[in-house]
Amino acid sequence: MEKTYHFILNPVSRSGKGQKLWDAVIEPYLQAAHVSYEAHFSRAAGDITRLTREIASGSSSQPHHIVILGGDGTMDEALQGIDDLSRVALGYIPIGSGNDFTRDMPIPRDPLKALKRILEAEGTTAVDIGTTTYGDGSSHRFIVSSGIGFDAAVCEETNRSEMKGFLNKIGLGKLTYLGIALKQLFASRAVSCQIRIDGGEPISIQKILFVAFMNHMYEGGGFKFAPHADYRDGLLDLCVVGDLSKALILVALPTAFIGRHYMFKGITAYRAQKVEIQTSAPLWVHTDGEVERRSDRLTVICQHRALRMYI
Repeated sequence: MEKTYHFILNPVSRSGKGQKLWDAVIEPYLQAAHVSYEAHFSRAAGDITRLTREIASGSSSQPHHIVILGGDGTMDEALQGIDDLSRVALGYIPIGSGNDFTRDMPIPRDPLKALKRILEAEGTTAVDIGTTTYGDGSSHRFIVSSGIGFDAAVCEETNRSEMKGFLNKIGLGKLTYLGIALKQLFASRAVSCQIRIDGGEPISIQKILFVAFMNHMYEGGGFKFAPHADYRDGLLDLCVVGDLSKALILVALPTAFIGRHYMFKGITAYRAQKVEIQTSAPLWVHTDGEVERRSDRLTVICQHRALRMYI
């Protein structure tokens, strides 16, 4: 039985270049190669999740072959629409501005090469995903990382920044992130927390800046917060930053681009399948760079090899 690939596209990915890439590169190749496909385009907030859910819930004795074109945020939205992960074989073509998801994976950054890899794949590879559950019981999946505190606050302000789109268009999107990061660093206030790793004794931190729960090595457009993360080992790699001065943080953060930040006292790595965290005040929380709310209580777990992907 011939496969039919469902391509879900965020046309505004890479500041509007997503649609042009589909029209000029992806669709012409599919047509020339006589691939059976259907194209689905998001037009409004929530469309990626809705489209994925509609496709993934369709009746079929075979897995639904879904290919996501977009950035890390598009992948995050698609994950929320897959109620039964076993019914989907997922491909990904990175056309976003950050693409932290693909930095430690054998997925080509070139969209056409990524497409060919999907179409020529002999099978799928099972990869881990994470789930962040808030104190009220609601949850959100993630595939790259989740975080509470400073990194989430930067994501929240960056996502609503009027400068982000403009700077992305001229290839200087990282300046938005850097400027907001400096602002958030100096505006942050002291918050304490307790972290419980796989049900063990609580770890107390008097002044937390952020905790990143990493399924992959990178987040934030290239920060290598988890140099040893493995997206197939069933564990999250934690980067816990706290109990150090803001001046030292300014020195330490640039070293995270090459994964050398753990040489600073106050930046600690942990590994866990399940993490529980309680903070003394609500902090912003992100999942794959998407920010929904503040929270003072989280449970974060790793689902071992829960998603099948063409990689």
